[in-house]
Amino acid sequence: MGIEAINAHDKELLTDIQDALANCMKCGNCQAVCPIYKEIGKESAVARGKLALMEGVLSGKVGITEHFEELMGLCLCCKACAANCPCGVKPDELVIRARQAIMKARGLGPIKTGVFKLLSNRPLFDFSLRMAGLFSPLSFKKLPGRMAAVARFPMPGLDVKKVMAPMAATPLRSKYSEVIKVKNPKMRVGFFTGCTINYMYTDIGDSVINVLKYNDVEVVIPKNQHCCGTPVSVYGDQERAKVFARHLIDVFEDYKLDYVVAACGTCTEALKLEYPHWFADDPQMKARAEKLAKKTYEISEFLVDVLKFKKDKLGTVNETVTLHDSCHMARGIHVTKQPREVLKAIPGIKFVDMKDSDRCCGSAGSFSMAHYDLSRDINDKKVANIKATGAGACAVSCPACRMHIMDGLVQNQVDTDVPHVVQLLDRSYKAGKAY
Repeated sequence: MGIEAINAHDKELLTDIQDALANCMKCGNCQAVCPIYKEIGKESAVARGKLALMEGVLSGKVGITEHFEELMGLCLCCKACAANCPCGVKPDELVIRARQAIMKARGLGPIKTGVFKLLSNRPLFDFSLRMAGLFSPLSFKKLPGRMAAVARFPMPGLDVKKVMAPMAATPLRSKYSEVIKVKNPKMRVGFFTGCTINYMYTDIGDSVINVLKYNDVEVVIPKNQHCCGTPVSVYGDQERAKVFARHLIDVFEDYKLDYVVAACGTCTEALKLEYPHWFADDPQMKARAEKLAKKTYEISEFLVDVLKFKKDKLGTVNETVTLHDSCHMARGIHVTKQPREVLKAIPGIKFVDMKDSDRCCGSAGSFSMAHYDLSRDINDKKVANIKATGAGACAVSCPACRMHIMDGLVQNQVDTDVPHVVQLLDRSYKAGKAY
């Protein structure tokens, strides 16, 4: 097949976004906020450059090549460019659309193919992560005093220096019954645990359950829930992401729930915003997705805006605390006031906002594995901002951010804890002997 034929086929894969690309006036405002551009200073790293490359595909000057795939991979999907665009362009969505075209033109690489197949097989995925938890002490060494671990031996795809979350010996959903009852419940709420909280940060899940129970909420933790689909969606496998979404909609529809909560901004964004968008061309599924979206809240948003959490038995937590606003919290679901309201309600906490609290930490899921050194450079700036506050704890609302920020703190020898916001509230209730 000649180069003209290849480019003609490539062009067809992006024709539907031609008008959206044309809305970019090439002003360069995205340069001021793009974390990757600030590190490497290349036009291809910033939104304007990536959109120009997509226009090159449409004009036949650029093919969907391996190099094109590499450049589209250099994006955190942090939404900072979209938030700073005077024309209302959403480059993060266009980059994901380009990745979908790449998958159709070139297919998935062998590593992504293997990972996505494993993720798609819920029983096998669950078994694999359970086994990883059981044998984790052989492969990883837990760091003293921290929710962190480092590999004992070099592992494929993992930088030998990278600090990870320790795998749980018992997943969260195996620790609890599916329905956790309370006396005189105010409401019945489903808890979407996500993958990281279920298999790694079970301590966050424990706190979510403790806090909801104390606030007279009956908690339902469906055993058959699975990944929200974001990890496969952002890398272009939209059809597989929709399979995940259908599964979760089916699962949560099986229970009579007043609300659904998640303790992760990314997972919340998937259920609340992405699912209706993914099923835009399927009226029946879109209606079901919208029904789930309307009852879905991030945990701090739920505690403040819906539940009006109890403050009568909040005990003292003597700690200086700052807060990292994850990308999907700040620019996805726009939940930034509520975590601060939770923290400021806790007696003894001295809250100090860090500089650029909503700047990406550099994690972006698997980006921090594929581009570890670059993600560390971005993370180092976040760590410097945390250190400048003098805080003993940097609260987060995203498990992936927690892991990456902890990595940066360890690498920079900064002794700061990284709890979830709800864990500090749980600690306060315990200090006040609420339970």
